[in-house]
Parts: sequence; C-alpha cells; structure tokens
Amino acid sequence: MHRRTLLTAAAVTPLIIASANMSEAAGLDPENTVYMDLKYGRVVIELLPDIAPKAVARVKELCAKHFYDGTPFHRVIEGFMAQGGDPTGTGTGGSGLGTLPAEFTNKRRFLRGTVGAARTSDPNSADSQFFIMFAPAPNLDGQYTIWGQVVSGMEFVDQIKRGTGPNGMVSNPDRIIKMRVAADENK
Repeated sequence: MHRRTLLTAAAVTPLIIASANMSEAAGLDPENTVYMDLKYGRVVIELLPDIAPKAVARVKELCAKHFYDGTPFHRVIEGFMAQGGDPTGTGTGGSGLGTLPAEFTNKRRFLRGTVGAARTSDPNSADSQFFIMFAPAPNLDGQYTIWGQVVSGMEFVDQIKRGTGPNGMVSNPDRIIKMRVAADENK
C-alpha cells in the first residue's frame, strides 16, 4: 500500500521562495552575483564591475574570506537604508585591507535595492561597509560608489531590524548569516 504525504503551506512556502529567488537569479553571471543569507531569507545582489571594478573586487575578496559572515546591520534607518559590513558593529570598523578610491562618475542612481559603498566624509575612504537602499535617495547620486543592485529578496532586506536613535544605530542588530559570490557558494 502506498502512503501519500501532504505538504503543509508552511513546508511548501520556503521551497517556493527559494525557487523564486533562484529563477530571478537565472541568467545572472555567477561570478558577478552575490548571495546574502539573512534569517528572513536569501538576498540576490547583482554586482556591477563595469561601473565599480575596485569596489566589486573588494566585495568578492571579502566574500571569499567569509568576512561578512556574522556581521551586523549596525545602522538601519526606516525609509532610507540598511548599513552593514563592519565587523565591530560600531560604524568605524573595516576589513584591514585599506581604502578604495571613489568610483561614482557614472550616471547610475540610488534607487530602491541599490547597494552602495559606505564611506567617511573622504570620498576615497570606502572599504568593507555597504548600504542597501529602502527607497530612492537622489541626494546620494554621484556622491557614493554603487557596486550592486538587489535583484531578488528585497522583501527580506525590508525586514531588517531598524535603529531607534536619530543616527539609526541598532541595538541587538540583525546579522548576515552568510555572504558568498554565487560561483563560490559552497566554499
């Protein structure tokens, strides 16, 4: 006698979401795609080496070293952006690899899902920190390096815990579980 198994909606939903994320990532170059796993789900980021080759190279290098794994989204401002990539969670930490030159002479704009390189007031001070836009911010256009675009999983970015103070610093922040270049996902 054959036994049939019914899958509940709770069991099927993660499978559907994972399938949707992968189908949206289909057609992307795995060498220029990043998978960022959050507790809410997978975020797929298309890297933009044509407009920010140095920043993209740094992100790939840090992903290969598992640098981003466990790092917090330390500054998250409702309606603006979520900032992470600082292992100290203070907004002052970096990779130890030095700073990068500005790469923002292109016409790309800061829209929802745009990923930019965080920096100090010095335009040539980006390192490991980055931010993902919740909404368009024309005031950032031409002021910060854009190195990626979320192509799938923005609903998971939207769930990242917000900061409560005026500067958006988060107590007990959400963290990146794992961040890898798609071509190296299983490394």
